[in-house]
Amino acid sequence: MPFDIHKGFLFKVQKRAFAMILPDLLNLCAASIPAVENVVAKAKENLRSMVTANDRISSGLIEENQVAAHALSWFSTYLESLRQMHRWATALDKEGQFGDLEKLILQISFGEYLWQIWGGIPMSQGEIARLQDLGLSQEDQMAIAAESVQILTQKGNTQAARSRLIDLMLERDGAATVGRTGLDEELEMVRDQFRRFADEQVIPHAHEWHLKDELIPMEIIEQMSELGVFGLTIPEEYGGFGMSKATMCVVSEELSRGYIGVGSLGTRSEIAAELILCGGTEEQKQKWLPLIASGEKLPTAVFTEPNTGSDLGSLRTRAVQDGDSYTITGNKTWITHAARTDVMTLLARTDPDTSNYAGLSMFLAEKQRGTDENPFPTEGMTGGEIEVLGYRGMKEYELAFDGFKVKAENLLGGEENKGFKQLMQTFESARIQTAARAIGVAQNAMETALRYAQERKQFGKSLIEFPRISGKIAMMAVEIMIARQLTYHSAYEKDHDRRCDLEAGMAKLLGARVAWAAADNGLQIHGGNGFAMEYPISRILCDARILNIFEGAAEIQATVIARRLLDS
Repeated sequence: MPFDIHKGFLFKVQKRAFAMILPDLLNLCAASIPAVENVVAKAKENLRSMVTANDRISSGLIEENQVAAHALSWFSTYLESLRQMHRWATALDKEGQFGDLEKLILQISFGEYLWQIWGGIPMSQGEIARLQDLGLSQEDQMAIAAESVQILTQKGNTQAARSRLIDLMLERDGAATVGRTGLDEELEMVRDQFRRFADEQVIPHAHEWHLKDELIPMEIIEQMSELGVFGLTIPEEYGGFGMSKATMCVVSEELSRGYIGVGSLGTRSEIAAELILCGGTEEQKQKWLPLIASGEKLPTAVFTEPNTGSDLGSLRTRAVQDGDSYTITGNKTWITHAARTDVMTLLARTDPDTSNYAGLSMFLAEKQRGTDENPFPTEGMTGGEIEVLGYRGMKEYELAFDGFKVKAENLLGGEENKGFKQLMQTFESARIQTAARAIGVAQNAMETALRYAQERKQFGKSLIEFPRISGKIAMMAVEIMIARQLTYHSAYEKDHDRRCDLEAGMAKLLGARVAWAAADNGLQIHGGNGFAMEYPISRILCDARILNIFEGAAEIQATVIARRLLDS
């Protein structure tokens, strides 16, 4: 047999072998996790030594070693992702639902993420987190090279595996998600309900709203209210449905799949309700929660200021008590949906002698709902729109307060200087929901790209038949499932009253990157058409970009995760 023919034969045999699902996959994945745990533990101890001074973790040293700190956050996020993917797959296997599609998602996810742990994790397009950043030598890295890891990295994420995954995805055309999510039947019924709503009421109009830079119509908000979106997690005794954070994730996913602005309408109510539930008086709960749950009162969050960004401790907006009211003076920016709302959760400084978090208070500041002609009719308050690339359906505003009055009874909790602590209590839920919104945006990007790749023909065949096109879409499906399982895990912890700021932060960090990658690759699949504003993928790209910024920019989020890891 001539050498070239023999070589071709071997290639075909290898291709067929790589197309197969690896034998004993669940045990293979389980065996790889301890190897990663050992290396991440070593990395954590190395970072601890870098940032410790006088037997204490130093914030200054964390900042000096920011690349290493953020690298640890990403490696730890990947480790938790692998754990949750294995948990998901094991649960499906016990229920007899671990089919070939799910097996390929698991196999590809481990194959890809293990390779990235070994060679470098993309924190952004131009920044790669490497174990060397955390002081690990090549000898230290060899601890990853367990037999299971070698098999998964060599044979897990291959072109043949990705192509087969696409084949199976096309066979399940019309499925709500790629692969079984692991959620119970009741939650999947909730998904189906909100997916239909998004398909029928949102998707046909979302791009027009974006292009015209219009507010989401009140009819949509009223329908969302009827569906219970705004009272989803509010306890029944306060007029809500008392449902789980996992339910919130599913609803946020599907609404954001339709349009991120629609998914984010629920975020306003979620943040306001969490603030009142965690920090409000019983009278405040009785008054405000039923109004928010019913959609009668639309809330917005008013925290950020022009020169502070993520540094909330530097807020300068003042609240001075005068009898039975407070007078608010100052400026706020990046306030979402400010004009058309009825109440603001407003953070202001009540102790003028402080310049940090300690002197801040939270208010339930009532305002008149604005109109297109007069967006800010309330006395003592003015505002102007900030034009933005995406995330347009609720609009962003700069606000100015000069003599704006808030009833003293609307000081959250009835005590001054508790505002930052109250806000911190909402971060877990807000970041879980942001991660879910990211999954929805990523899902939309994948569905849009897949549909286009099937319909668009080049060089005599559909784009989906080209391996790099199908491979991009396959990786979207895999990473969406990874982000989904990490998000569901954080929601599960929250639902069981366990601290989950670490898990929620990881879900938000990864979910935002996954959404951006899906949108960017989706546009690439569209080629020049993707750059045309008439194609929805252009909007999805703009919408995806904000996810790495709001609810804690990726850099801030990575610092928070690193600090939490070092405290544990």
